[in-house]
Amino acid sequence: MKNRSLYYLIAVAAIAGVSSCKMLGGKNKASSKDDKGQLVGVAPSTRWTLPKPPGMVYIPSGTFHMGPSDEDINYSFTARNKQVSISGFWMDATEITNNEYRQFTNWVRDSIAGKLMGFVKQGQDGNEYLDWKRVKDIKWGDRATLEKIDAIIVTPDNRIFGKKELDVNKIVYHSEILDYRAAATNRDPSIPRSKFIIKKDIPVYPDTVCWVRDYAYSYNEPMAKQYFSHPAFGNYPVVGVSWKQATAFCEWRTHYLNSYLEGKKKNAESDFRLPTEAQWEYAARGGRSQAPYPWGGPYLRNRKGCLLANFKPGRGNYPEDGGFYTVRADAYWPNDFGLYNMSGNVAEWTSSLYYEGGYNFQHDMNPDIRYNAKDSDKPRDKRKVLRGGSWKDVGYYLQTGTRSYEYQDTSKSYIGFRSVIDLPPAPKK
Repeated sequence: MKNRSLYYLIAVAAIAGVSSCKMLGGKNKASSKDDKGQLVGVAPSTRWTLPKPPGMVYIPSGTFHMGPSDEDINYSFTARNKQVSISGFWMDATEITNNEYRQFTNWVRDSIAGKLMGFVKQGQDGNEYLDWKRVKDIKWGDRATLEKIDAIIVTPDNRIFGKKELDVNKIVYHSEILDYRAAATNRDPSIPRSKFIIKKDIPVYPDTVCWVRDYAYSYNEPMAKQYFSHPAFGNYPVVGVSWKQATAFCEWRTHYLNSYLEGKKKNAESDFRLPTEAQWEYAARGGRSQAPYPWGGPYLRNRKGCLLANFKPGRGNYPEDGGFYTVRADAYWPNDFGLYNMSGNVAEWTSSLYYEGGYNFQHDMNPDIRYNAKDSDKPRDKRKVLRGGSWKDVGYYLQTGTRSYEYQDTSKSYIGFRSVIDLPPAPKK
């Protein structure tokens, strides 16, 4: 038990910094200094608010039958039907868009540039922090600025007509996470917490050339050049993002929110993360436990003959559904939970490891199977579950029970993601 206490230092530090508290549901109670020797309790924070996360919807707790809602036509038996229960969580109503992901890349870019330009200040804890007031005033086209950030500018031999541009391979996010699963299985109190901290530097810019690489003998250069950078695609789902980059985005989103909350002396919230495979399927079904599609089914068209998602109809009539490639992240009707494009548009990363027989041994309460694969691991260990199907897939992949996978270090023009956060439902007004 001694070693477990090591992993709660952050919570202990937060409690130790509080001199008094308010008991929920009542007036101010006696502090630890004037409690008159009575048990009054100590809250971890004096201020707590629970706003509705912007752009997210609450998925209530429930039970559903996870797996195929129809015959397994491939007879692969990688998704056997199983009843499971899921606790409530918040989920992005749409896939993460180019504009939303650009906020992440710009933050990483600005933080690196600010450090190179010396825009740092001393914190009360003795550490150095970026002075964001000065960082926000960086003049990117100024010659003096370009000279100071030369370390992240493409080298002269890689410039086109001598234009100085950012080297996207050097725009890297520094990730630090605690592997809770590895820490939980540790029984040796002599092993320090540092052994379970994973530190990585992850390039954050989407792989735009995947639009060309993914399709042999096909002309897609305009998408490679403009999809992430042109404002016309701002509200379209970001693609060309690997599983590693998607998890880095969720980590940054967590730090970005909690830094703001801590600055306001409010309690930090839970972590943003990728949904588990079970969470994704439960949310996609929208309360329709046995329905093959988010809108019910069993058809891909409504009564008027209109297609209900962005995919590959028939033998390749791509524009029939209203989009040639991707469409806006909020296109088509949402499901009963208020989630858009849970089928079609782009396939979505989940946090789960793809293991063919995983359904046979996973728990029936919030089932999950994860593995933090290293770069040196076998390719089989790097497979992550994809769900939902994409604009280039046939209707089979749009079914809520269909599983597929991709390797965590690869990026495709048809894979995006959305994030979840474990928070209680917003209070009713």
